[in-house]
Amino acid sequence: MLKEPNEKLLIIDFGSQVTQLIARRVREANVYCEIHPYNAVDEDFVMNRFKPQAIILSGGPESAADPDCPKIPEAVFELKVPLLGICYGQQVMIFQLGGRVEKGVKREFGKATVQLRRPFSDDSFFSGLFARGEEQVWMSHGDHVACLAPGFKAVASSPNAPMAVVVDFSRQYYGVQFHPEVHHTPNGARLLRNFINLAGFSGSWTMQAYKDKAIQKIRSQVGNGRVVCGLSGGVDSAVTAVLAHFALPGQVTCVFVDQGLLRQNERDEVIGIFRDHFNIPLVTCDASDEFLSGLAGITAPEDKRMVIGQLFADVFRKQAKLIGGAKFLAQGTIYPDVIESASVFGGPSESIKAHHNVGGLPPDLDMELVEPLRDLFKDEVRQLGRELGLPSSFVDRHPFPGPGLAIRCLGEITSKKLDILRKVDAIFIDQIREYNLYSEIWQAFATLLPVRTVGVMGDGRTYEYACALRAVTSVDGMTADFYRFDFEFLSETSTRIVNEVRGINRVAYDITSKPPGTIEWE
Repeated sequence: MLKEPNEKLLIIDFGSQVTQLIARRVREANVYCEIHPYNAVDEDFVMNRFKPQAIILSGGPESAADPDCPKIPEAVFELKVPLLGICYGQQVMIFQLGGRVEKGVKREFGKATVQLRRPFSDDSFFSGLFARGEEQVWMSHGDHVACLAPGFKAVASSPNAPMAVVVDFSRQYYGVQFHPEVHHTPNGARLLRNFINLAGFSGSWTMQAYKDKAIQKIRSQVGNGRVVCGLSGGVDSAVTAVLAHFALPGQVTCVFVDQGLLRQNERDEVIGIFRDHFNIPLVTCDASDEFLSGLAGITAPEDKRMVIGQLFADVFRKQAKLIGGAKFLAQGTIYPDVIESASVFGGPSESIKAHHNVGGLPPDLDMELVEPLRDLFKDEVRQLGRELGLPSSFVDRHPFPGPGLAIRCLGEITSKKLDILRKVDAIFIDQIREYNLYSEIWQAFATLLPVRTVGVMGDGRTYEYACALRAVTSVDGMTADFYRFDFEFLSETSTRIVNEVRGINRVAYDITSKPPGTIEWE
């Protein structure tokens, strides 16, 4: 049996929307880590079961100025390992160790500059930082530390955070008011690596180790049981299928559901690629009539997702019986799905939207979920896919949501509108490939808007649908920026769409980042 890594870092979650980005940065440094909510970390866990070599405290929505705020378990301090508090994590650490936190009159959100206040005697935590006496960071706070706990020194400040960086060198306790885990803090990853280095990690954990651990976990969960694996054609479900097959050869049957919401030629492409590369049983189900009937008249995005989740569950239950009573359903849930649907592993994060494979599945599924990618980001899933030997045709595909075109056909869904959307989307992707831009873009797609606009074609009036094109760049799917096409591309693409797709007379390009928007429109 594979043993847990000896070197482990614990991330205690207080409900930040970006907690998993901390884990991502730690894993980039080849260090094994796990996220656990603050209310699940007790003395036995810290001292005996997990025994971390270092601990990071996440941010969170609560106020450390409130007496009843979520607290750090006392066992964390008794362990006497290096400790890093981020945003709320900094504040609650200082508060519990004898300092004071105040609610700020002025808040600080977005880009900020942190100025070095005083020289420091031990520069291991700050190696490569403050070369010019300041650092650009990303802030998201209202409260701030007003009085330090005994043993701490303030070494840097921002306009609205007088103690933006605090340190107790003797105990190796560090606190930062900003978020080093996000890309908007340019040297944040370096600061986290400095913390990892001073904690004595060797940096020897790899994706190979993650793969081995995931395979062991699947075997332990499933045993001799049979597994139905939902295959959508995207990288997440493909990696899940191959990983499950590695763990349980002969026990996994993949089910590809044509729910009538696929892109143009999607069904044939996915089945062809999968059967050409993998010797895994594959069942194809045409459930388009059931899905389109179930979605008839539904316009609200969350209602669409719930209906789709229920219909997927019905198909999988039926297939589970047909293949001999499978009791397990494997699916490609990844972390951005989880964090937008609910809290981080039971933490107090706010829900953004339900994903069909997270919040949308019914409680009476009667199948146990197998989700080996649940704590990975998309780029990590791709890395794992390469580790498993998946071809680039799967690994490098743009993400495609499980609900398919249902969440890209805004408003009521009809067969006619879906046909229009498929043609628009196919032209957009064809143009991107023609310009050799596919690999530069994280995700690209078209949406059909629930409005018609007046146009003129051939000296006649038209009253047809408008569509919006969306293309973004991203690293992890948690934040994204719109792709900056040149106007020649946009003009040519718009002309092709209007000329080639009956039913469209207006094309828009979405230039919204995430946040404030999400990548998908619904």
